[in-house]
Amino acid sequence: MRTEEVSSASNPKFKKLLALQEKSSLRRSEGLFVVEGRREIENMLQAGFIPETLFLCPEVFPAPERLLEKASAANPGLLAVEIPRALYAKAAYREGTEGVIAEVRCRDLKLEDLHPGENPLIVVLESVEKPGNLGAVLRSADAAGADAVVICDPLTDLYNPNLLRASLGAAFTVPCVACTSGEAIAWLKSRGIRILTAQLQDSSLYYDVPMTGGTAIVMGTESTGLTDEWRRAADAHIRIPMLGTLDSLNVSVSAAILLFEAVRQRQG
Repeated sequence: MRTEEVSSASNPKFKKLLALQEKSSLRRSEGLFVVEGRREIENMLQAGFIPETLFLCPEVFPAPERLLEKASAANPGLLAVEIPRALYAKAAYREGTEGVIAEVRCRDLKLEDLHPGENPLIVVLESVEKPGNLGAVLRSADAAGADAVVICDPLTDLYNPNLLRASLGAAFTVPCVACTSGEAIAWLKSRGIRILTAQLQDSSLYYDVPMTGGTAIVMGTESTGLTDEWRRAADAHIRIPMLGTLDSLNVSVSAAILLFEAVRQRQG
């Protein structure tokens, strides 16, 4: 492990850290993303991701030895950079993240990398734009023990800081794949996984539809819903009853409701 001290915001390493948080194009070209907070970094390491650099603020995190040991075990060439509180405050995406930020190598899974077990539970999201919603869905997927989350035709990259922040580490505990809708449909069909599309039209109440076998719960954007490609591919259409004036829920709330219905059925 190498160590270094950085005290200026004009330092190239610090400027790169800020740029990785802001620019998806740089994340793609460098193959790096940023993780903030001890819990999230612990989850990242446990999931087998490789840290390149740890930025540590001794004033906030005075005893980082255990985390450094784990990170350097994952990457013996790890660079540990000490930064003062003022720089940490400039780089930190949220308050209370315990004085550590990591630059981590991307690991982009493909559908063929997924190996769900018997009767898998899969979440599929089509063209969901808000990274905070994606992160919240990942948290629900983790809580429900889902086998994977598949993001079709994504409008944000999977390493967006807002997504990682909202997931609270679930981005590392749940396998997550980005692909086209056509690729996802073919993959699900080839494995005999039933496709349940969440939609208002021509649909059954979600608790009346069996989810005990291999199941993919598919949701689209709140504004436009799912495309016809998914509606045609579905084995069943499901809906959550809406008893008020509005006709839809936030996608992360819908995901939680549908996932835990699958859990209820499987435990019942």
